[in-house]
Amino acid sequence: MTGDPPSVAVIGGGIAGLAAATVLAERGVRVVLHEREPMLGGRVAGWPVGLPDGTSATMSRGFHAFFRQYYNLRSLLRRSDPGLGMLTGLPDYPLRHRDGLRDGFRRVPRTPPLSALGFVALSPSFGLRDLLAMRPAAALPLLDVRTRRVHEQLDDVSAQDFLDTLRFPAAARHLAFEVFSRSFFADPRELSAAEMALMFHIYFLGSSEGLLFDVPREPFPQALWDPLTERLARLGTEVRTSTPVEAVRPGPSGGHLVVDADGARPYDAVVLALDTGGLKAVVSRSPHLGDAGWRERVTRLRTAPPFLVSRLWLDRPVASGRPGFLGTGGYGSLDNVSVLSHWEGEAARWAARTGGAVVELHAYALPSTAVREVEEKRLVDQLHQVYPETGEARVIAARHEWRADCPLFTVGGYRERPTVRTPDPAVVVAGDLVRTDLPVALMERAATSGFLAANALLERWGVRGETLWTVPDQGRSALLRAVARRFGGR
Repeated sequence: MTGDPPSVAVIGGGIAGLAAATVLAERGVRVVLHEREPMLGGRVAGWPVGLPDGTSATMSRGFHAFFRQYYNLRSLLRRSDPGLGMLTGLPDYPLRHRDGLRDGFRRVPRTPPLSALGFVALSPSFGLRDLLAMRPAAALPLLDVRTRRVHEQLDDVSAQDFLDTLRFPAAARHLAFEVFSRSFFADPRELSAAEMALMFHIYFLGSSEGLLFDVPREPFPQALWDPLTERLARLGTEVRTSTPVEAVRPGPSGGHLVVDADGARPYDAVVLALDTGGLKAVVSRSPHLGDAGWRERVTRLRTAPPFLVSRLWLDRPVASGRPGFLGTGGYGSLDNVSVLSHWEGEAARWAARTGGAVVELHAYALPSTAVREVEEKRLVDQLHQVYPETGEARVIAARHEWRADCPLFTVGGYRERPTVRTPDPAVVVAGDLVRTDLPVALMERAATSGFLAANALLERWGVRGETLWTVPDQGRSALLRAVARRFGGR
């Protein structure tokens, strides 16, 4: 940036907002980052809690899986740790169903298409009779997933109906695909089949990283966001936490006014890096943002059902050999169990000092009728079924997070979702709710959309933006692509 640099308000301090703010600040833009919470990180934030023994610990919302296909998120984190030393790999991503079936990904080949074939061959949930009963022709769109085209083909179909069409084995569905679909915080009956197909492409047929992932060595603030915040400060960014934005209004001489409790401040451009509820609230209070059609589409965005994260500090360890992360199925609302004291430094130090363990339980896509206190008790009861030794443990401390702020990728909703660009070239949108038309999901979609938002603004000012990386937006095998295009109709 040369001359008098423009000013940009980045509203939202989650992954998307931090990505946008970082790229803009690196190019010399004057950035002010507004965040309504007292800490940064959004849904990957952490905050201090006190334990009964007088020690301090860190609570979070449980988004620990940093998959190795998250190229743009990793690029953001490398700003403060070029070697990504803040992350450590888990040896496997095991899955366990109540009926006794177990699966994992440690032995699955990573090279497509051997990754998908290897998973089927090694999984106990695919029997010969199940394979013979499947309809492989219905699965052909999975062999050549292109983001826009797969949404044209499958967005009007639910994930559950698509698996029914494939005659997918019930055991494999419960053990694997429902675990993955629920990672979008959605019941498979409500989730777009296109999103599930895109996920299948990202992790199986589009990349060679497989389904193993890394986790932070320390809690999120220390490992991820504090170092990045320090870097933003060195670049001249003003970070305003505990500052919710009320509205965005037209400026008297161009640009926009961002209104918060301290008044209205003028900016040349605005990045709306908010969750679904936050975006809808700001837009509803900002009648001049965008145009009528864009505003109407924002009002129709939906939030996924509530989810619950329960973290327990126990007075004794779990049995030896328990994995650091376990996906579960068939145990009611319990979707996974993390033994944090096996891999997170703070939790490990507490466990070593007390002889106990720190365990975290996740329940995704709870019904709207669920009662928080009842679900908290159920999760603990289900933990005892998965790891019976915990039934004898005393809970020294428990912290529970009940939230309902993740985007819901509904059947037929792709066309309604906002893109990075809006009718106003000085206003862009970022976040995991954004339609990017790129093969990205979850935390990686947030980081990618943040970079895209920064790039869209930099383009207006004649400044080069950030280079983006994704898995290929097509099948990796030319032969399989040809088969899919020849025979893979809807």
